[in-house]
Amino acid sequence: MMFSMKLLRKNKTIKYGVPMLLLVVGGSFGLREFTQIRYDAQKIRRKLDPSLEAKIDVQKQPVILQEEYEKMKKVNLDEWRNIRGPRPWEDSREYQDQQRSQQKT
Repeated sequence: MMFSMKLLRKNKTIKYGVPMLLLVVGGSFGLREFTQIRYDAQKIRRKLDPSLEAKIDVQKQPVILQEEYEKMKKVNLDEWRNIRGPRPWEDSREYQDQQRSQQKT
């Protein structure tokens, strides 16, 4: 009995191989469980309120192309101006005031 224990302790396959194999196989099962928890949590978060879902659902509220075209015809594009937004290093309020004063003149 003592001889077999010494032999098992000296055997590199048992000393290093078996724990490594257990780590790889056990890790794959553990990863599967953790990823399943992640996907289940995402499914729960994605569920919408039924009233909000009814507003979003395309089949319940179809958008007619003619209605959108009529809305676009009402928009006056001749008086439209492209106004640049402030840069990250600029003060946005100061820049907006400057743009408004330039637009008035």
